[in-house]
Amino acid sequence: MKLCFNQATTLENSNLEKDLEYCEKHGYDYIEIRTMDKLPEYLKEKSLEELTEYFDTHHIKPLALNALVFFNNRDEAGHKEIIDEFKDMMVKAKALGVKYVVAVPLVTKQKILKDEIKSSCVEVLKELSDIAEPYGVKIAVEFVGHPQCTVNTFGQAYDIVETVNRGNVGLVFDCFHFHAMGSDLEDLKKADGSKIFILHIDDTEDFPIGFLTDEDRVWPGLGAIDLDGILSILKEIGYSEVVSVELFRPEYYKLEAEEAIKTAKETTVRAVSRHFEFDAVTIG
Repeated sequence: MKLCFNQATTLENSNLEKDLEYCEKHGYDYIEIRTMDKLPEYLKEKSLEELTEYFDTHHIKPLALNALVFFNNRDEAGHKEIIDEFKDMMVKAKALGVKYVVAVPLVTKQKILKDEIKSSCVEVLKELSDIAEPYGVKIAVEFVGHPQCTVNTFGQAYDIVETVNRGNVGLVFDCFHFHAMGSDLEDLKKADGSKIFILHIDDTEDFPIGFLTDEDRVWPGLGAIDLDGILSILKEIGYSEVVSVELFRPEYYKLEAEEAIKTAKETTVRAVSRHFEFDAVTIG
């Protein structure tokens, strides 16, 4: 298993340059780069070429651009914005050597029928798949465990990805989102592990289904999520690629960035190593 850092974990107390420095120091293999804030902030002072050079000369590598947000059930203008943004992501992904773009479904108060949600998701993902193919980039769809997200359970997301049926379209499996809307472990047991591209690890305080929000996340192994159950099934179905730690905890943003990055690694390795082996460079 490879270890990745998601920049949401230090969203308010760091930047891309610092995250890279501390992740390299503490033995992370990958980083998920936030495209809505951290990458644009970096590019105000430095160039894409400088970022590429950093990755070329250091152990840590870019795993994903995170994220293409609200890709489905958009009006004509909104759809055009998504396509234009995705095309720009492809250029950046190719330059940096990024493997994945994370795509997040629409979050809305509007009530949309599930058939309409699935139809839109499948149509848009096929279009994005065609655009991504020549770049060698894959699309990782991340269901969001919140009542107002149009795709909010693992079963629903997996059905969409199966229907798309493209080798470059798969899932982000986020433990928090799986737990937050009561996704079923039986659905995970029946899944093809090759369709899961990225594993997001986290934990949460013990609030009821439908009430959990991102700020309720805690370090892996310190909350109410059945991580052992999830990780054991992921191993059974053949997933063993990358685990990316992602939290949005306000009190963790008050820590020094290096302390947060160090603690994120320690808690993640402790929780995941019960089921998977890490590379020596990661745990050294």
